[in-house]
Amino acid sequence: MPDPEARITAAAMGHGRLQASPADREQAIEMLKAAFVQDRLTKEEFDLRVGQAFTARTYAQMATLTADLPAGLIVAERLRKPARAQGRVSLNKAVTGGACLVIAIHMGMLAALLTGSAAVLLLVVVFAIIGTAVAIWALIVAS
Repeated sequence: MPDPEARITAAAMGHGRLQASPADREQAIEMLKAAFVQDRLTKEEFDLRVGQAFTARTYAQMATLTADLPAGLIVAERLRKPARAQGRVSLNKAVTGGACLVIAIHMGMLAALLTGSAAVLLLVVVFAIIGTAVAIWALIVAS
């Protein structure tokens, strides 16, 4: 596939009636952005030409938007990488966490029964309820 910039300038060579693709429009808009950043276009000119790029249907219409700009215009690069999407808790981690919670509850109950302390038993029950709610929430979020 030829370079999109070369395809746009092909309009000057007699291919102006050919339909422009969305990729051609994007290339022209990138050139306009670079020209704006380099102070070759005013804000009003930039806005007008970008609007015309979205409505342009042929190479000839696209070529008129960038005809007065240098051919080797350097396109500005992005300053930062796009942010990564926040990861969700995997179902495997949620199930593993739930299994660990069940083991911890059983160990706490065993300790409470062996010591015979009502306070320890009450704490284990409270933490079991809270832990179960958290485990259920993790499973809901993971699925």
